[in-house]
Amino acid sequence: MFQATEALKKVSDTPRLDAELLLAKALGITRDALILGEKRPIPSTFVTLLNRRLAHEPIAYILETRDFWSISLRVTPAVLIPRPDSETLIEAALAHFGAQGPTRILDLGTGSGALLLAALAEWPNSSGLGVDASAEALAIARENAENLGLSSRAEFQQNNWANGVAQTFTLILCNPPYIESSATLDPQVSDYEPPSALYAGPHGLSDYRIIAPQLKNLLSPSGIACIEIGSTQRLAVTELLESHGMAVIFRKDLAGHDRCLIASHK
Repeated sequence: MFQATEALKKVSDTPRLDAELLLAKALGITRDALILGEKRPIPSTFVTLLNRRLAHEPIAYILETRDFWSISLRVTPAVLIPRPDSETLIEAALAHFGAQGPTRILDLGTGSGALLLAALAEWPNSSGLGVDASAEALAIARENAENLGLSSRAEFQQNNWANGVAQTFTLILCNPPYIESSATLDPQVSDYEPPSALYAGPHGLSDYRIIAPQLKNLLSPSGIACIEIGSTQRLAVTELLESHGMAVIFRKDLAGHDRCLIASHK
């Protein structure tokens, strides 16, 4: 374990944690059981898992799981790995709707289903639709809904953003691609996560330009759209949303960065 931890320092900010998680997976037990239980022989599969992590493969893809908000999700390279920053959208929605919750939720670019399923887990009387262009991502989202016991309240549809969506929604959640196409990213992001979920043209705004004009017809009169942004994009995306008839406020993430725009009808 010491040698694995030392090796992982080259690729991870949490080498000891990564080593424990990888060994627990190799042994087929939980990390808690590994820490609290008696010492066990290290299986050969641990070396395989360790080498994958040393090649910068994200720990979430190796473990095929990621915690987000109050839920655990299956993730594969078909979907973006949910980040804590995106929980800011759920926080914004909770601040607006409180315990009662929205009636109907739309998650644009649902990926693993993280935002929609976290919201449905929070509000037992809500239902929602997750839309994604990727059939592979939607298969993961449906599996997560089933595993969480939420499939009766979660629908999924393959579409390019809201094309073909004719309903209105009380809450719209959206974490679109917003990274500039020329940006240099950490290898564990650029080499493994789906490019279609990361990059959005030379200024990172291409998908916002598609989404902004769609919101007016999708959002119910009293509804809100919570949209994730890059930390430097607040003014540009706010201007874009306002040009399509939206009133916009913003919310910072826990690190103090601009992270969520909250749009409503003027």
